[in-house]
Amino acid sequence: MPPPPSSIGSYYPAEHAPQTPARVAVVIPTVLRMDLIRAIESVYEQDLNGTVQIMVGVDIEKYPGDFLESLLSRRPAHVSALVLKLPYSTSARHGGMHYAQDGGSTRTTLSFMANSQYVAYLDDDNTWMAHHLSSLLAVIEGKSWAYSHRILVDDETGAALGEDLWHSVGPVGGTIGGFVDPSCLMVDKVRLARTLGRWSENARMKPGNAADRHFFESIRNTPYGAVEVPTVRYSIRSTNTMRALLAQHAQATPTSKPTPAT
Repeated sequence: MPPPPSSIGSYYPAEHAPQTPARVAVVIPTVLRMDLIRAIESVYEQDLNGTVQIMVGVDIEKYPGDFLESLLSRRPAHVSALVLKLPYSTSARHGGMHYAQDGGSTRTTLSFMANSQYVAYLDDDNTWMAHHLSSLLAVIEGKSWAYSHRILVDDETGAALGEDLWHSVGPVGGTIGGFVDPSCLMVDKVRLARTLGRWSENARMKPGNAADRHFFESIRNTPYGAVEVPTVRYSIRSTNTMRALLAQHAQATPTSKPTPAT
């Protein structure tokens, strides 16, 4: 006899009918680290006037994830959630078919599954400021994608270290010629349907961690909207190379002197 069937996920409804499109969907690839709690809570805290669909994709369970059920049961009434847990990984890192080592086909699959025209992405170790989604929605209409900037924060303390002026800066500029980190990005998935597969690939067609850059190159020259302020808190470790860039910038930036008393 074959083994009994197993579930591949769960759906947590909102107050509206499931078929009614959400104002925006949020795709979160995860390995179920505890940081996911803060990430999802930052979605709950959005000031958006509309419905939100959270799409959690578990490519592999590196951690128990016992907290997930309780976390999603605390969702606001306007938020629905879908959790996809396949019995295998789709990432080449873990024996899967797709070259993106940070989630395999998770972002691609959940982008297509999302019941919303607009899809934002959030890595499970980052968080959003309350105006993130509303700010992006205000500039994306009639465009293919939109982006905002990010504040770099210490991954242990959460202390703000400074704005990223070098890597995730938009389609031009910075030290790598223009790029937008997934956590700063929103896309119109209807306009970009033909490019969503790039989330699962790498330009060199071998396993690697550059799927985000591969996807961004496919949309860089399409119409976009910009939010010219940071709305993302991006965690970096003490060994991250941007620590040195932050230090250099601090040394090169003159500090303002106090105004003499009169």
